[in-house]
Amino acid sequence: MSILRFEELVELARAFQVSRTLLTAIELDIFSAVGRGATAPEVAARLNTDFRATEMLLNALVALGALRKRDGTFRNTAATARYLSEGSPDNQRLALMHAVNLWDAWSELTDCVKSGRPRNLQTRRRSREQTAAFIAAMHSNAASRAPALVRAVGAAKVKRMLDVGGGSGAYSIAFAQANPALEAVVFDRAEVLPIAEQHIRAAGLAGRIRTQQGDLRKDDLGEGYDLLLLSAICHMLSPEENRDLLRRSFRALAPGGRVVIRDFLLSSDKTRPERGALFSLNMLVNTEGGASYSRDEYRQWLHAAGFHPIRYIAMADPGSGIMLGTKPRN
Repeated sequence: MSILRFEELVELARAFQVSRTLLTAIELDIFSAVGRGATAPEVAARLNTDFRATEMLLNALVALGALRKRDGTFRNTAATARYLSEGSPDNQRLALMHAVNLWDAWSELTDCVKSGRPRNLQTRRRSREQTAAFIAAMHSNAASRAPALVRAVGAAKVKRMLDVGGGSGAYSIAFAQANPALEAVVFDRAEVLPIAEQHIRAAGLAGRIRTQQGDLRKDDLGEGYDLLLLSAICHMLSPEENRDLLRRSFRALAPGGRVVIRDFLLSSDKTRPERGALFSLNMLVNTEGGASYSRDEYRQWLHAAGFHPIRYIAMADPGSGIMLGTKPRN
């Protein structure tokens, strides 16, 4: 890892300006308003925003390479037209609204470092729109990663699978598509399950994937599963909560069953990879006790819960990996 020069430190300190410019454009849906081409007054009229301020934002987006401008008319780039404009089949604006929603929490980072915990976390309840944005962001990530995880873990011998905190159901869908004999349960909160059910129906798998309402922090997880998936779950929990979850996971598995943890896996000194270390701060400002954890910590927790053998599987996705524990047959 290279040491930053002063000029690079200054650039890093100001990086929030670039991020906030794009986040505001996403929040206002600027790229849909630009459409196939529009002037600043036309965009301001479509969005009911101030003309002067809108023009300044549009010019900044051109400077950043997110828009193009010619003779006073602004146009989307190929990327913003595809991923951030209404009407595109690949529109990811809803998923990126999750990043917009994180802004306020990250603005409290200084206070979190002083006190050790976020302020007023109990009163921070996601609205229906924020929940939809969060699950959309998770679905976008999961849908792209699921095929690689299925290949790494294997689905051929799995008959019953429990997807704990399964969100949109993207991983359950991928496992069910890989094995026509596999049945899965997506276990999550009540407000999330209707979104999962939409994705399951769209995949034509309503007959083999069902949903179950529950609280992964305390509820019994059932029994007799061949595979129990914890994807992007453990970072939300404290070490003690993870130890408890893995004990309940062990009980839920049939002998020979496997628990699969997919998450950021930090180095022993917790400084690498960069994305994982930064994501730990994201958990600091958004949870009571969550963090990114090291491979060593997961191995200790799995061992204490009774899993053996325990295996690490590297993934191509930067920063993430898999810890796999097997419940002994005897």
